[in-house]
Amino acid sequence: MTRQLAVDDEPLPLLLAQAYDTALLDLDGVVYVGPYAVEHAAPSLARAEALGMRLAYVTNNGYRTPLAVCEHLRRLGLPAAEDDVVTSAQAAARLAAELRPPVVRVLAIGGEALLAALRAHGLEPVRSADDEPDCVVQGFAPSVSWRELAEASYAVGRGVPWIVTNADPNAPTHRGTAPGNGALADVVRAATGATPMVAGKPSAALLREGAARTGARRPLMVGDRLDTDVQGARSAGFDSLLVLTGATTPRELLTAPEPQRPTHMAADLRGLLAPARRVEEDAGGYRCGGWRGGVRDRELTLTGRGDPGDALWAACRAAWSAPGPVSTAKALAMLDQCARG
Repeated sequence: MTRQLAVDDEPLPLLLAQAYDTALLDLDGVVYVGPYAVEHAAPSLARAEALGMRLAYVTNNGYRTPLAVCEHLRRLGLPAAEDDVVTSAQAAARLAAELRPPVVRVLAIGGEALLAALRAHGLEPVRSADDEPDCVVQGFAPSVSWRELAEASYAVGRGVPWIVTNADPNAPTHRGTAPGNGALADVVRAATGATPMVAGKPSAALLREGAARTGARRPLMVGDRLDTDVQGARSAGFDSLLVLTGATTPRELLTAPEPQRPTHMAADLRGLLAPARRVEEDAGGYRCGGWRGGVRDRELTLTGRGDPGDALWAACRAAWSAPGPVSTAKALAMLDQCARG
């Protein structure tokens, strides 16, 4: 896709912030890391917004309210309004509201953010399986007790539909890693043998909720994880931009399975202000910028000079196109050398 503006009769390529109308932004590892904004995040997002791109912050964290997330983002200098934040609690509430037959009473396991999301859809939260709930929605809260998990198990064991806000197995805290909502959901699963519907990534529900709330017609999921952000985008039928400011390493990207391969890749959120990287087939290999990636005797090869991002993208396209597993050691050494200048 190109703009109808030209310099010397050459069309200017669209920036990603112009090619997509909405960015669905993961938070931790993309926009911030704990209490700190990721480098380049605030000015890049402000510029993308100025170019007409709508920003939506989508998070598997269903415990914090959208207002609390918004205030955190603003403290970091990031452009955000309460309506720009979409949580897994909101996505779970929509899933419950769209169940058939219609749901009225919901056995809610979680915090105030979940209760507010359910009420926003006209649903009545209850706390006991004896209240004859039409559905169980389970979210994370530090106060969730054995008694609440037992109530959920009683209802789910009777065949009541069961939705969890997210299936993340752990939750980072200032003291270390603690059990997440997925671990708590596993308690109910072990007690009942049932499998829940999941609202958070990599399910498509959260991303579709973000698109619906923003009116997006061509959304771009922006994340740092292959197994949640990119796979979630693929599930929803959306394009994705992987940024390398968080969880994913070049090695993991090179060996990503097909459902976890992003549409675009960038070092950080400045990628929104650049065109999509162009890759061309070249004598059995793939060329991106000044780099060429190929496979010879099941060894990934990389030659050239220039932008390290182009080098990684050329290597990815070559590795992903190989008929079987390839050794990436030499290519990774070249990428490391390129990154160090």
